[in-house]
Amino acid sequence: MKELKQFGVVPVDVGVLETLFGSYKYPQKKIANLEQKGSLIRLKRGLYVVSPTVSEQLLSVELIANHLYGPSYVSMQYALRYYGLIPERVHTTTSLTFKASKLYSNRVGRFEYIHCELDYYSIGIRQVIEENYAYLIASPEKALCDLIVYTPGLRLRYVKNMEAYLEEDIRFDMEEFYKMDATIFEQCAAVSKKKTEINNLIKLLKR
Repeated sequence: MKELKQFGVVPVDVGVLETLFGSYKYPQKKIANLEQKGSLIRLKRGLYVVSPTVSEQLLSVELIANHLYGPSYVSMQYALRYYGLIPERVHTTTSLTFKASKLYSNRVGRFEYIHCELDYYSIGIRQVIEENYAYLIASPEKALCDLIVYTPGLRLRYVKNMEAYLEEDIRFDMEEFYKMDATIFEQCAAVSKKKTEINNLIKLLKR
């Protein structure tokens, strides 16, 4: 499918596909047929990505997460695993957004979106540029803050609790932790709903 290959790994809107297959009597039928054959993967209603068997490129989960629901950036366990800071495999791609929280499941995986305030959202986001596309992901510091702030019921009132959480609960790479940038933690602490926890993170880092 030469027509589809041009999109590479970038998610494509149904309107674009209908225009692409405009010469067909029923473009929607053609799209449904390509989905059935596995050439197109439906991400949600009206949004598709070209199958790796057609594009000859590996799918980018990060790019899909950005496109599925946004503005958003990939964060929390997924980002920490992406940077090699935690050992566990991650089965849900979690992102933060200043829009309403949302959850999607599709053939690629499970995508969760957590609402945060706009002033908190804008801290510590990186743009990663690949050969033909770019996506947004939290910096390691922001991903850690997001995990602490948005894990329900997580209360780390003392520095020793924070240390135990990092070392034992999530098995964080502590060597890398002590190289982290306190500035992002400080910016998060200023606007976060878990000031005590983030301040404990700063105290641990500066100890």
